[in-house]
Amino acid sequence: MSGWSEKDIPDQSGRTAVVTGANSGLGYVTARELSRRGARVVLACRSEARGTEAGDRLVTEVPGADVEFTRLDLGDLASVRDFARGFPYDRLDLLVNNAGVMALPYGTTVDGFETQFGVNHLGHFALTGLLLPMLLDTPGARVVTVSSEAHAMANIDLRDLNSERRYRRWIAYARSKTANLLFTHELARRLAGHGADVVAAAAHPGYAATNLQETGPRMAGRRFVERFMAVGNRFFAQSAEAGALPTLYAATAPDVPPDSFTGPSLAGWRGAPGPSWRAPWTVNDRAGELLWAASEELTGVTYDVLKAV
Repeated sequence: MSGWSEKDIPDQSGRTAVVTGANSGLGYVTARELSRRGARVVLACRSEARGTEAGDRLVTEVPGADVEFTRLDLGDLASVRDFARGFPYDRLDLLVNNAGVMALPYGTTVDGFETQFGVNHLGHFALTGLLLPMLLDTPGARVVTVSSEAHAMANIDLRDLNSERRYRRWIAYARSKTANLLFTHELARRLAGHGADVVAAAAHPGYAATNLQETGPRMAGRRFVERFMAVGNRFFAQSAEAGALPTLYAATAPDVPPDSFTGPSLAGWRGAPGPSWRAPWTVNDRAGELLWAASEELTGVTYDVLKAV
């Protein structure tokens, strides 16, 4: 894994990938590099204008790329179901659960969930469940979910998943990222019990310059914080290209272990992909089971094809 870069991505010809939030930042780089290696890539984005523009830009950067935009709003379960129902291909080799929001002012999704929990976890939980039959039918398929080092700030609160008692934007973000890791852990456990060869893994970008850091302060009208985040992105963060490498590694490198967590190798901050530390509560079987049950109840998406172990 030492020194691994985008040049080490294996040939992806014949593979079909879905990348959520692929219109900018880490998602765009992930989609572009998969396309560059020959994959057919679906850009699953909320905004039709930004998704279409991203597709046009990608084809300019990678002439001949097999890429298309399909609308997906992870904050609207009807949109998630429409995306899965309308998926036009007979195979799905890779699902990259990349899209996310960070440290937003309190708000709710279309379905009434706290926005960060709803988008970052529940939307991806529902999407993965609806696409799982196709993943199971595709040899060597993978599900890669993008979490964050910020998960270490807070465990989930199973009594208050939607932050209805008290909302603190960074704690809510951390809990949603813990949920991503617990989801990966429980999905990997259930896949193993089912005897499936689908690999569920997680990744994080370290400190990478994307639009996430500035969006929350901008929405809250906190101009000083927005400018502070912009300065951090410019002078301290690594590029989106570097930040996407752990995701690309988890998605394409040979022999990626189930339930692994890949991040930058230098203190989890920057550098080539490597195994990343994760909080012990993200590998707790009982917590994973309880979050799974709650997520099925909240979304109405049940993973009937996988039996609990």
